[in-house]
Amino acid sequence: MSTAPLLERVRPAVRDLPAYNAGLSAEYVRRTYGVAHVAKLGSNENPLGASPAVATALGQIGAELAQYPDPACGALSERLAAELGIHPARLIFGNGSEDLIAIAAHTFLAPGDEVVTMTPAFGLHTIYPAAAGARVVTVPLRPDFTIDVERLIAAVSPDTRMLILSNPSNPVGSALCRQDMQRLLAALSPATLVLWDEAYYEYAATDADYPDGLQLLGATSLPWLLLRTFSKAYGLAGLRIGYGVAADSAMLELMHRMRTPFNVNRLAQSAALAALDDRAHLRASVRHATDERERIGEALRERGYRVAPSRANFVFFDTGEHALSLARRLLERGVIVKPWLEPGYQRCMRVSVGSRADNDLFLAALHACASIGPAQHPIDRSCESLSKP
Repeated sequence: MSTAPLLERVRPAVRDLPAYNAGLSAEYVRRTYGVAHVAKLGSNENPLGASPAVATALGQIGAELAQYPDPACGALSERLAAELGIHPARLIFGNGSEDLIAIAAHTFLAPGDEVVTMTPAFGLHTIYPAAAGARVVTVPLRPDFTIDVERLIAAVSPDTRMLILSNPSNPVGSALCRQDMQRLLAALSPATLVLWDEAYYEYAATDADYPDGLQLLGATSLPWLLLRTFSKAYGLAGLRIGYGVAADSAMLELMHRMRTPFNVNRLAQSAALAALDDRAHLRASVRHATDERERIGEALRERGYRVAPSRANFVFFDTGEHALSLARRLLERGVIVKPWLEPGYQRCMRVSVGSRADNDLFLAALHACASIGPAQHPIDRSCESLSKP
């Protein structure tokens, strides 16, 4: 039996897509490299984990697991809407915020539509629009790793169907200030949908000069969708739940037609409610991440590395060599990081903030690897699967 006739007729937009790589598991690295402890610093997870209240909430679900979840996430929607000061009808929930990126792309994009985003980028900001047949235009960062608002403004036009931007940016961590965000929004056509990804919002919101995306977007007449997640600061990455706030509930009526009806399970909904109520755990998670982020960044700068300004729970830096080779040597020491391969950024690496002990392990391993010298380690293509953003 041959599948060739079927595969030959698959849309080119799908056939040509790069595969998104979700990184390596600690179990794989432990087994492959024979290390006793693994510092998993490639996925921007919360080292403090979820609030203890989450475990309590999950333990109370019991027999309800035999029933389908609430497709509207009603209790969570009411709770979150009250906190954000919006009507619940303007909220949509997904199996992680990336689920909502896919839904938005397939709802609002058609083949040939123009999408503008940044590079380096979160991979799904380019993959999902391309899957819908859109033409993706990427704008690089400035040499100092800050967001080039002037080039973004120059890139958009009345034909731009969607602008996708993460603030703080992933994988770099830099963020637009209030004035630059307002300038960018003012330059957009009323027909351009703004997909504003704030997956790392909680880490940046403690800074006085970080713009309130919900407020600034709400002050415009543009169509927009702001995305946030419970995966990062709330520590629920394993349960997969994110949410979006839309400019108009009419946008969500269309998106609901594209999403699967039970895309957020009972466990995730209950966990998110419990996590929202434990503000102390959220503050502790953010404080740990910001303190350790600054400590890692300073240690890297003292060693001569060029480090991006970060408002998130990770650090992005220029390794001075091909990051893929360096990442392979770090794996041998039990450290998982994220090397980058987008054109112009192949020497760069993203390292997540982990526990203090894991961060120390990373710094020590990096020092040991760097002392060996890249010339003795030609690029190992077997590590290529690590590099996709």
